[in-house]
Amino acid sequence: MKITNVATAATTLTAALVLSACGGAEPTGSAAPTAPAPTSSAAPGAAISAEHNQADIAFAQGMIPHHQQAVEMSKLAADRAGSDDVRRLATEIEQAQGPEIAQMQAFLTTWGAPASGGMPGMDQGGMSGMDHGGMGQGGMDHGGMAGMMTPDQMRQLEHADGADFDRMFLEMMIAHHEGAVQMAQTELAAGANAEAKALAQQIVDAQQAEIGQMRQLLG
Repeated sequence: MKITNVATAATTLTAALVLSACGGAEPTGSAAPTAPAPTSSAAPGAAISAEHNQADIAFAQGMIPHHQQAVEMSKLAADRAGSDDVRRLATEIEQAQGPEIAQMQAFLTTWGAPASGGMPGMDQGGMSGMDHGGMGQGGMDHGGMAGMMTPDQMRQLEHADGADFDRMFLEMMIAHHEGAVQMAQTELAAGANAEAKALAQQIVDAQQAEIGQMRQLLG
């Protein structure tokens, strides 16, 4: 009896080990498909649409120097503004319009159009017949571009201080923003590129809100 029981137990143990080995091997074969490799379709930064028309090009080429002058005006507020509210608003304008300049420059590159915007201090002669000669000090003679300050106006702002600066800055920036809104609305009406029109709407919304803030600050 003892020999039979031992033999039976040994047989049972052997069978259990075999079953355990077979069962344990199964997860290793099924584990691999649970970690799929990442696909390239999730890559950030969608390409800019190549679809565009002349209105899109004119919008970007005109709005780049327009934004650059607003940034130049806003930088003056750090040292010359008398009001913390004016200084804060100027910082917000600078931080918002800097990236928009880069976005519009990317539009022009994608469309193979000349980047007429450039940066302050660069000669931009030949842009739609506008004279960009005196840009070194931030003043620009842009002919009839909506809302742009003349070189004389920029010089006056550069020499103003305290409450005088605040008043001049707010009055000039309201006119400047109104010009940008007008240009953006033209793009919304005539443009073809979806990204450019989305930016134009963003400019309209943001700058109309800022016009309201500036009018409140003027009292």
